[in-house]
Amino acid sequence: MFNTLTAHELTEKLKSAEISKGDILTSLKKQIKKNEDKVKAFVDFKESGIIDNNNSGCLSSIPVVVKDNICVKGSLTTCASRILDGFKSPYDATVIKKLKASGAIILGRANMDEFAFGSSCENSAYFVTRNPWDLTRVPGGSSGGSAAAVASDETIFALGSDTGGSIRQPASFCSVVGLKPTYGRVSRYGLVAFASSLDQIGPLTKDVTDSAILLNVIAGYDEMDSTSLYVDVPDYTKSLTGDIKGITIGIPKEYFIEGISQDVKKATNEAIEVLRKKGAKIKEISLPHTEYAVSVYYIIATAEASSNLARFDGVKYGLRISQEDNKKLSLKETYFKTRGAGFGSEAKRRIILGTYVLSHGYYDAYYLRAQKVRTLIKKDFLDAFKEVDCIVTPTSPTAAFKIGEKIKDPLSMYLSDIFTISANLAGIPAISVPCGFTKDKLPIGLQFLSNILDEETLFRTAFSYEQSTDWHNIKPNLE
Repeated sequence: MFNTLTAHELTEKLKSAEISKGDILTSLKKQIKKNEDKVKAFVDFKESGIIDNNNSGCLSSIPVVVKDNICVKGSLTTCASRILDGFKSPYDATVIKKLKASGAIILGRANMDEFAFGSSCENSAYFVTRNPWDLTRVPGGSSGGSAAAVASDETIFALGSDTGGSIRQPASFCSVVGLKPTYGRVSRYGLVAFASSLDQIGPLTKDVTDSAILLNVIAGYDEMDSTSLYVDVPDYTKSLTGDIKGITIGIPKEYFIEGISQDVKKATNEAIEVLRKKGAKIKEISLPHTEYAVSVYYIIATAEASSNLARFDGVKYGLRISQEDNKKLSLKETYFKTRGAGFGSEAKRRIILGTYVLSHGYYDAYYLRAQKVRTLIKKDFLDAFKEVDCIVTPTSPTAAFKIGEKIKDPLSMYLSDIFTISANLAGIPAISVPCGFTKDKLPIGLQFLSNILDEETLFRTAFSYEQSTDWHNIKPNLE
């Protein structure tokens, strides 16, 4: 089945005329029809993908699924929220323009946690997406639909967004590759904002090679994004040599803490040994402010979320409740009724928290102090990268948890991102790759982190590890 292949494998088959462009789409449609009722990765699926036979770009005729918070012109973009019910984007996000220019086919929208608020894909206004490896478990979040679609071979690759681990954590739970690029490496224009200083679009793919290819396409300066970095974009595929002799890999002692599952700890230690045998130097390092990362993140992220979500008021777009019991509501009542009905419980929780930490009398005590500690967290990484080339950690302290297990315990849910949050606070790139399975046959992810704008080292080390193992080739059984 062509749907099980990677983008680079399909491109080679197209070049050699082993398959036609329509074969890929046909294969994916069969897989979606077979498994989507079980997995529920899609918010919507385009039955008729348009193939441009005149486009000879590097992703020509390769289907991609897009997270529901990335704008596609003429398509619904709802962030899996009732507040944006019926909203159709009037423009393409920059990453979508680049994908279309490369010849990629937009296959549909992937489910997500509402406004990217969550770590399980249970907070969607539509439905809960399920993990293809165990349908009773979550796929991770907030890009859970994107990860599940790739893992179940319902798409060739997908786009997600990562604010505190929302690409890497579901990649770990679903045994796919998830990349968060350097902040500013990929344009955020057309991404519906959660926390503007943390958000970053990135790829979810079946292997590291596809991740490098996709970053080649979507990376680069964009004048429409004031945070976009005006720097050259290298060809990341040239980093995929498999040679890591002489590279120094840091192992932060703060990441091997109480609460990490024994299966995850064992798989990570075994992965480190693989890297050592490949010629890498292993060095223990310290990131002393790691313990504050979750607290800092949930102050900054909720503060920015409360500000960004203020625009959804029932006036400009999306849901509007302006009448009740045949009575016309005042403007204030319209605000209250619309936001009350439109936002889910997690969105309301974060808006309230964010408004609180930004309020008079608490701004200095919480938000300002969190920003100062954020600077210290970033400094920890910059100091570490003076000694090591990259850092290796578990992606998540546990494998995928049961649906409903943590939904009523927000703090426990928030802690599932404990190993991924720091990369967003520091603005550095990070990638998660499959590194094994638990005793219950649930996927485990390994996270690589590198210095700002050094995705090349990230790909080099991740690719070398991937090629030394077979974890990325193992597929879930959805029969």
